[in-house]
Amino acid sequence: MSRNPGAVVCVDFGSTFTKALLVDVADGRVLAGAESPTTLPGAAGGDVLDGFDACLDALVEQDARAAGAPVLACSSAGGGLRIAVVGNEELVTAEAGRRVALSSGGKVVAVLSGGLTPASYDALVAAEPDVVLLVGGTDGGNSAQLVGDAELLAARGWAGPVVVAGDVEAQDRVRSVLEASGTPFVLADNVVPRIGVLAPDSARAAIREMFLAHVIGGKHLSSRGDDFLRMVRGATPDVVLTGVELLARGLDEEHPGAGDVVVVDVGGATTDVHSIVEIDPEKSELAREVVAVSAVTRTVEGDLGMRWSAVSTVEAAGLDGLHDAAVARRDDPDLVPTDEAEWEADEAIARAAVGLALKRHAGRSRVVLSPEGRVVERTGKDLREVDLLVGSGGALRNGRAGVVRRVLLPSTGDHVDGGWQLPREPRVVVDQDYVLAAAGLLAGPHPAAAHGLLDGLRAAAGQAGR
Repeated sequence: MSRNPGAVVCVDFGSTFTKALLVDVADGRVLAGAESPTTLPGAAGGDVLDGFDACLDALVEQDARAAGAPVLACSSAGGGLRIAVVGNEELVTAEAGRRVALSSGGKVVAVLSGGLTPASYDALVAAEPDVVLLVGGTDGGNSAQLVGDAELLAARGWAGPVVVAGDVEAQDRVRSVLEASGTPFVLADNVVPRIGVLAPDSARAAIREMFLAHVIGGKHLSSRGDDFLRMVRGATPDVVLTGVELLARGLDEEHPGAGDVVVVDVGGATTDVHSIVEIDPEKSELAREVVAVSAVTRTVEGDLGMRWSAVSTVEAAGLDGLHDAAVARRDDPDLVPTDEAEWEADEAIARAAVGLALKRHAGRSRVVLSPEGRVVERTGKDLREVDLLVGSGGALRNGRAGVVRRVLLPSTGDHVDGGWQLPREPRVVVDQDYVLAAAGLLAGPHPAAAHGLLDGLRAAAGQAGR
């Protein structure tokens, strides 16, 4: 069947549901949408493409052009991308590596620092990462530990993919060590070229390369040849972050962005926060932090969620009266509210997840005494001037009328106690059609269509105001 260049099917293979949109590449209009449970191997002989087939059938029923359309996909099925960070100092290179791993769409399953030892190597193996991010040393600094960590990985026969993003002057020695052992690796620019500077882009690209080359196929999610591998362009969180960057920054003067943006995605097991906030160059090197804040940031809160993590969410928020409701959701992740009490419990859990996740993502301010007198000290990421706050996740997309007011708005404004630097007066909207992942997929091959796909969010936000 001939491929239809006028439309593209954008697919997100999720851990629970597979979601698909048919998008017109001329203007970015959504032509059709579908959703189906993700079927993983081991479930009655299932294949990850079974859910895709169901979505495609539904898209074709809505618009026949879906049958011949090219497919672009992202995936977090099978547990997504698991990254272990191995670095020098806990508070410098290891922390920088952790931030880069998160912004690359990975779930950070281990952060090891101080030099690999037999014991820490065993911890690395137990974490079962898909990719190891090896960092350490500023450029021209002390490279002994970076080389030593590579030597231990090689000596122990580490066979998984490694991204090396440490001291560039040590990379020739690291290359020789890993080539000799047959360890698959990619060299990237140093994530901390000098103290106070975070340079994530090269490492993010290398992690994406490793994900596509080694991880997707290694999970054996499909037995139907290379169809699944040809579809997937990246890990879902990485692709979503690309969509958020496009939403914030736009393409050019004719295709503007929305300004500083924060996206809060409330899931069943985690709550993810993506932010694009341009950093004032004069404040980029923080007095209290040796790793600078990045304009592009992602955090994953594994204890905050609507179902599997409902109990830890209400405990973290101190909502003792919701304990039984949280247990019911943890024990039955498919629970759908059917009465007022259940809807209110769902919204209360979502509100807690949003508030806690935003606080953990943002920095805070406090008054301290200095030689100049009382001054305001700020640490972390300042979200106060964010222009647009986007909510995502089933609890928001499928919520009752007024869910934005009850779930998202309580985490904005100047009334939030504790000095948290949360959005003060953002426009607020829900990603109702789940377009951020699709926009991220289209951003490379069809940038104008990707921008047009996000017009709905920008327009809706303009109408929503506060």
